[in-house]
Amino acid sequence: MLDMKKWSGDAQKLFYTHLLLIGVPTIFYYCLRLGGFDLVDVHMAIATFFLFSSMVIFVEGTSALFRRFAVETSHRPTGKRERLLQFIKSKLRIRGYCLPISKTPVPRCSFLVAAYLPNEQDIILETVQHILSNVLRPADGIELILAYNTPVDLPVEEDLKLLAKEHPELRLLRVEGSRSKAENLNAALDIVTGEIICILDADHHPAPDCFFRAWRWLEHEYDVVQGRNVIRNHDHNLLTQNIAIEFESLYGVSHAAKSFLTDSSIFGGSNGYWRASVLKRIRFNPGMLTEDIDASIRTLLSGFRIIHDRSIIATELAPGDFHSFWFQRKRWAQGWLEVSFKYQRRVWRSKKLTLWQKIYWTYLLYYCVFYSLIALQILPLILSLFLFHGYLPPSENPYLLFSTIVTFSSGIYQTLVTMRVSALRYPTFYFIQHSVLIFLYTILKNMITVVGLYDHLHGFNKWVVTPRGIQRQRKIAMQEAAILASSTAIRTTK
Repeated sequence: MLDMKKWSGDAQKLFYTHLLLIGVPTIFYYCLRLGGFDLVDVHMAIATFFLFSSMVIFVEGTSALFRRFAVETSHRPTGKRERLLQFIKSKLRIRGYCLPISKTPVPRCSFLVAAYLPNEQDIILETVQHILSNVLRPADGIELILAYNTPVDLPVEEDLKLLAKEHPELRLLRVEGSRSKAENLNAALDIVTGEIICILDADHHPAPDCFFRAWRWLEHEYDVVQGRNVIRNHDHNLLTQNIAIEFESLYGVSHAAKSFLTDSSIFGGSNGYWRASVLKRIRFNPGMLTEDIDASIRTLLSGFRIIHDRSIIATELAPGDFHSFWFQRKRWAQGWLEVSFKYQRRVWRSKKLTLWQKIYWTYLLYYCVFYSLIALQILPLILSLFLFHGYLPPSENPYLLFSTIVTFSSGIYQTLVTMRVSALRYPTFYFIQHSVLIFLYTILKNMITVVGLYDHLHGFNKWVVTPRGIQRQRKIAMQEAAILASSTAIRTTK
């Protein structure tokens, strides 16, 4: 019932915000057209906004074609073309993946896995077993701290205790009173012993050589390495298929390119590898909706360095239904807005960041946040034009035609680059399907962002856990009720 109330409330907000942002401007533009204004200048201004975004996509896509990860390559250029390309890369200083072999052994490493139970009780055991069974261990060993919170005792806790007896490196930390991932992680930081710390969400399965790849960067003056997150349940439905390609584009192209161009990156909340000394100093703010982005900004403002390496792969689970997707993306949108308001001025005043890094973070914080609001204004312009003429007349403005072609082709180009650098060889129809649906998919995400903006401005900024599915949530709620009733009965009889 609570979920339905939240969903009903968001549906009302969606209607209200888009009536305000689309309906009202449509009437306003229509009245201006009746008054003799053609609004070409307004249309060109919005077209310029789209054109700039598209050019960024082209630059990022092209940059992402250059590899930049810490792996030795045994291949040596043989033909004239390869040797010429290698020469150009060296002159442009884009051979960052050719780091020397580590001269020092990988130190003791720690995994911090944050879990919110009972929401993630069905997946946490699988994640812990995957780490214990598959991850390669340095000479000094690893430890796995599972920091979790739960309002009630759960059967899975007994399974975890049995597993901890078999594996001394597994440490269970139930964080009483915790209400967020940040609080769980902060509690784990008080007992962690590794020199390198990898933070994982409860559904993330890291690659076996993750620490060895990350050490290549941490050994060379970087303080945080963000890996690449790949969707494991991509074949579940149409939504997960599109999220899978979106993540490939995000982690394989966009983040990789920005890191390459600005020598800076984002800690994305999971599959991130930290120097323990740095993370213990930064810690996480439980009051922020996106504690990972908040930590990223504070890390950079403190003079530490973050790099993105798309070869360090961890798989994760995408939201399996629209309900889960909606609330996850709304929290992300609110979190980015929260960080933007808090840190933008400090970014420009910082003496630790280069000019390119300041521009990069301004683009991420303000431009991307307000993109949804500005992009929506193309719809009132088109609707008012249709109302005025009764049809959509073809434009003879060459600039508008050019910007339209570039905008649509940028999505296609980005998809092609994503195909080229994807971590998994998805079926080709995934990419074709995403190219066809990307316009509608982007509109959907923009709609969610607008509702998130509305919530944030009205003070509705409570941290909400991403549900693993509506049916699963109902089952969990019934289990919680049964457990609570049972525990109440026991206390009563005592």
